[in-house]
Amino acid sequence: MRTAPKPMMEKRRMTDSQLNLAESYEQNGYVVVREVLDADLVAEGRDHIEWLLQKNPQLRPEQLGHHLMTQDAFWVRLVSDERLLDVAEQFLGPDLGLFASHYIAKPPLTGKAVPWHQDGSYWPLDPMRVITFWLALDRSDEKNGCMKVIPRTQHKRLMSKDEYVDQGEESAFAVAMDPSMIDESEAVNLILEPGDISIHHPNVFHGSHTNTSPRWRRGLTIRYIPSSTRITREAPHPAAFIFRGQGFANGNGWNPLPAFNAETSIPFADQVAWDEKCAIQNAKYGKFLVQPV
Repeated sequence: MRTAPKPMMEKRRMTDSQLNLAESYEQNGYVVVREVLDADLVAEGRDHIEWLLQKNPQLRPEQLGHHLMTQDAFWVRLVSDERLLDVAEQFLGPDLGLFASHYIAKPPLTGKAVPWHQDGSYWPLDPMRVITFWLALDRSDEKNGCMKVIPRTQHKRLMSKDEYVDQGEESAFAVAMDPSMIDESEAVNLILEPGDISIHHPNVFHGSHTNTSPRWRRGLTIRYIPSSTRITREAPHPAAFIFRGQGFANGNGWNPLPAFNAETSIPFADQVAWDEKCAIQNAKYGKFLVQPV
């Protein structure tokens, strides 16, 4: 558990390198940002995975999806960290929400591969305006199954899920791209340290190999959308939260930010400040919430 809480509402100044992210992203379809989150918060993220696995023993570590997060105060606190939102705003503008989040944690020696795919193929979004953050909670490298991307494939056509093929039980995803479509010699390994993030476009080709190392490879995917983007399935969507800017009456039905509850979240260092933030945010966006305030 972290030793000192950090202010929840503080806006942090962007570094010069972060201000230039969009240009690299537009060119290559992905970008890496170093040292976004502090080591204590990252350690809480690893503790959170352990807690989730204890509560959900039927799930593999690669399967800790957003259906678990609606009432999970720590999870929502983590994905709405101001430092992450400051980066997301550079790509999507000031009106920010969440569509989904998913821990993909590969255990030592047995962690499953993530087959080649385009994120947008799976998603019910209109328009497909969304970015994925991949937050490293461990060092992620080629030995423990880091993410690989094929640069500049964001310009490729977005395939439908119906065009994907079965991947078998050894894969983390049931269906994905036909491997014969991929030239792995063009792939780039995204080597990340804990607290780093990679960001990628919904059309970009990406995947990862199995974890054959004796180390964990734990990471959290975070899918940000502008609050004007409509989620077209499963209303209310379990991971639909609004974090910044203007709300829109587009049928999303955002979930209220969940205050800390020991039954539905791990304890965390700044949970008192988080509860105060929840009250402020839920009042601000009350008319757009699933349960209007």
